[in-house]
Amino acid sequence: MKKKDIFTTSAFTQNSVWRQILGICSALAVTNLMLNSLVMGLGVIFTLALSGFTISLIREYIPKRIRMMVQILIIASYVIIVDLFLKAYYPEISKSLGPYVGLIITNCIIMGRAEAFAGKNVPIDSMIDGIGAGVGYTLVLLLIAFVRELFGFGSLFGIPILGDWWTKWSIMVMAPSAFFMLAVLIWIINTPRQRRG
Repeated sequence: MKKKDIFTTSAFTQNSVWRQILGICSALAVTNLMLNSLVMGLGVIFTLALSGFTISLIREYIPKRIRMMVQILIIASYVIIVDLFLKAYYPEISKSLGPYVGLIITNCIIMGRAEAFAGKNVPIDSMIDGIGAGVGYTLVLLLIAFVRELFGFGSLFGIPILGDWWTKWSIMVMAPSAFFMLAVLIWIINTPRQRRG
């Protein structure tokens, strides 16, 4: 498979969120602000890309009976790097994301890509697959956050857009709205595909 096809398949055709309904916990937790969503997405891209590359690099040396423990250890190492980087250089963002950065370790997208792709393919392809899956995940977070922040706070990336005339929708900054937005997004994307199928 060509590198471009690997990326587009993992980012769009088989997007982990809207096709497989994976990794939705962070969609509920951090998508009330665009900046939080972007930072979380970048952290997941970094972790997916480098953990996929590393797991693929050593896949032939990992005993089958402990492969999942090794994969979690590798993923956790990269998540710790992301967490320490945010705490050192962006403490405010780190504080606003709270424990959710650390929970990247438990994100089933990362384990899924490690098992389904990195454990069976060469390192560069696994890295591209990880970047694609991370970009797809980040796009979903940003789409949800766009609507939630715009209607909930009247701003985008903290910059006021709608002004004082706008009555802020308080439900948009609460977790139930993320469920609703995710459901609407999945419905919009999957309905044409089902009609064609």
